[in-house]
Amino acid sequence: MADPTPADAAPAAQDPPESGLGLGTFLGVFTPTLLTILGVIMYLRAGWVVGNAGVLGTLLIVVLANGITFITSLSLSSLSTNMKVGVGGAYYLLSRSMGLEIGGALGIPLYLSQTLSLTLYSFGLAESMRVLWPAAPVEPIAAVVVVGVVLIAARSTVMALRMQLPIMILIGLSLVSLFLGVDWHTVKAEPMGPWVDGGFWQVFAVFFPAVTGILAGVGLSGDLKDPGRSIPRGVLAAVIVSFGVYLVVPLALARGADAATLRADPLIWTKLAWVGVLVMPGLWGAIFSSAIGSILTAPRTLQALASDGLLPAFLGKVDERTGEPLLALRISGGVALAAVALGNLNAVATVVSMFFLTTYGMLNLAAGLEDMVKDTSYRPRIRTPWWLSLLGAFGCFVAMWAINPTAFLLAVLIEGGIWWVLSNRAMKGAWGDLRAGLWFAMARFAVLRLRTSRPDPRQWRPHILVFTADLARSLSMVRLAGRFSQDHGIVTVNTMLLGDVDDHAQAEAMQARNAQLLRGEGLLAFCEVTAVPDLESGIVTITQAHGFGGLESNMVMLGWPEREGDLARMLGITRRLARLRKSAMILRPSPEHGPASEGDILIWWKGRESNGDLMLLLAHLLTLSEGWRRRKVRLLSLVDSPEEAALLEAAQRQMLEDGRIHAEVQAIVHPPDLSVADLMRRSSQQAGLVFLGLPVAEPGQEAEAARRLLGLLEGMPNAILVRNGGPFRGRLV
Repeated sequence: MADPTPADAAPAAQDPPESGLGLGTFLGVFTPTLLTILGVIMYLRAGWVVGNAGVLGTLLIVVLANGITFITSLSLSSLSTNMKVGVGGAYYLLSRSMGLEIGGALGIPLYLSQTLSLTLYSFGLAESMRVLWPAAPVEPIAAVVVVGVVLIAARSTVMALRMQLPIMILIGLSLVSLFLGVDWHTVKAEPMGPWVDGGFWQVFAVFFPAVTGILAGVGLSGDLKDPGRSIPRGVLAAVIVSFGVYLVVPLALARGADAATLRADPLIWTKLAWVGVLVMPGLWGAIFSSAIGSILTAPRTLQALASDGLLPAFLGKVDERTGEPLLALRISGGVALAAVALGNLNAVATVVSMFFLTTYGMLNLAAGLEDMVKDTSYRPRIRTPWWLSLLGAFGCFVAMWAINPTAFLLAVLIEGGIWWVLSNRAMKGAWGDLRAGLWFAMARFAVLRLRTSRPDPRQWRPHILVFTADLARSLSMVRLAGRFSQDHGIVTVNTMLLGDVDDHAQAEAMQARNAQLLRGEGLLAFCEVTAVPDLESGIVTITQAHGFGGLESNMVMLGWPEREGDLARMLGITRRLARLRKSAMILRPSPEHGPASEGDILIWWKGRESNGDLMLLLAHLLTLSEGWRRRKVRLLSLVDSPEEAALLEAAQRQMLEDGRIHAEVQAIVHPPDLSVADLMRRSSQQAGLVFLGLPVAEPGQEAEAARRLLGLLEGMPNAILVRNGGPFRGRLV
């Protein structure tokens, strides 16, 4: 069917600006992500988890929790490698994938969660100081921590990130001290259970927030030098490293103390470590680094929301000297400082966790749906199977329910309310009593929305109208059209009968036979039988009138004519179709080659008539289908000098890199002793399929153009002649 991407997916979206800070993978993504994951729960709750779940139970919880996080990281990698990522991190990815309404519904609570996280971490740091200072005033210390973290972030983002490097060393020293302080030869905790303070899901709910820090580095997307590479590398590396740590820490704790002691003493690390004094700096450093991560990402989310018009524009203002969103930073700091006055934030903390988890779940859902609908523009460098992303989304929502059903429902209601306000309208429909009424209402709603959508090259997909005189002899054409559409575009087969409609009483019976033939061959296509006075005017008229509501056919597929005169008339048809902004393909089978002969897919690229981008996209789509997946796509061009060849190959490689399409590039220097036709014929001999651009023949010159075309194709393998007449000429890749 037609492209299900929402019409208003990003009406106010701007191209992402150039990265201001040019951060790399290690400092910009890996470090903040790893330090947020290896946080306070590892120090204060890991022992409690082992004391309740036992060694094997804890390892099962760790594997399950990290499995959900790892899948989410893969989905995040798919989304971030499918677009140029701008400011806003997770909000940017969601708004560009699922629309501004859904992006805003998640982005606004995400911003508040990031801001309140600074308050929560500040309270945690203040409360942990009571270990050394029992009478420590928690709220004043928390306020001082908030102000201090904001001042550090305002001074320099790079400086704030570099402060996390010594913190990583402190955490590493505390881990080494724990591993050296326990007796690895004796296991003191039970293998499984005893589940004193709760069952499996209750203990899982306590541990799971430990691994939900993957958005810490993603939030700095606008400041990364190459976010498309840094985000997947940094996040996946941090998840893998932290998974290894969380597998070893329970084993060490189980060898250091029995289950009762592990449950009773939150600071058991200080007693088990080889050098107990190294534990508290690691704990404080972990909390402090998480606070820094929150205050760095929250203003950038606010900046992105304001840039997209979901919040007042002045909130996204950046400092002209530093390029930092200082106003958003001050506002975020003020919100975090005001939240200190609330005192006990336990209830708020649970809802904050829900907002983060709904974001993770929707990232999985977005990646899964993108892969499921097979949008032609969805070409990520890291592709996650749709079922795996949807499994990750399901895991996130199950985890949310396990942690706190009430908070889960409250978060969903808040986000649903924001979505309703942003969309500014409610969806209403009069449903019929039967299922047919439901399907009809849904189809009508979708077509009406599609009709008012703004067309864009990234939403383009081939809707192919195949003309044939005898469907039984043209099944290979229909099969090829289905491969180009990936069974997600619309393929229509039109059989034309010459004469008046009254003279063709058998048309209805022929249409039924054709439909049965398509079903028997397993081909997903609509079929039509149309009476026309003559073929040329019939093709043009049917193409012009075909489709409605955004589901019009945008490409015509024609078979190879038997006579030279018919080819001349066909060239005239393609000229008229181009005026209607319809693209055309003419399939020319080779007498010496089979319909699916082995060999590469060649594209002869001239670049003068904008046919190349459509040929390249069609070749890419063909390699996604059965029987063509292992074929190489080769982009060939003719040039006059080696210098021109080097420049053209570099430009084409960059085009392929930007379009995320895999193809080999070769610019062939034209020798003076060979004609263009002979050189193209010789270079194409080993190909299985050749794409050639179809030039437009001027009126009255169709016969001469047909003769030249026949001479060029003589001795060629199977070929497809392509004329790009659509509205996105030169922009499809």
